[in-house]
Amino acid sequence: TAFFHGDLEEEILMKQPEGFEVPGKEHYACRLLKSLYGLKQSPRQWYKRFDSFMVSQGFDRNSYDCCVYHSKLDNGSMIYLLLYVDDML
Repeated sequence: TAFFHGDLEEEILMKQPEGFEVPGKEHYACRLLKSLYGLKQSPRQWYKRFDSFMVSQGFDRNSYDCCVYHSKLDNGSMIYLLLYVDDML
């Protein structure tokens, strides 16, 4: 479900899913507003949204690995967030 949170930057049309066709409008297409699992754009769009959120929360992206975020607390402690596909540690 992580990919459902990515916003699309381009217009993508798809055939109406089987069983969900609108009677009398079977030849119409659906315009996607959010990404779906299986689209080539989905992982990148999800990562872009995740990255912008983490940066807005004060985390810095590691310069060697874009899937490692870190933040220093006022007391000197560090928080590290490791992103692997769509799981966080």
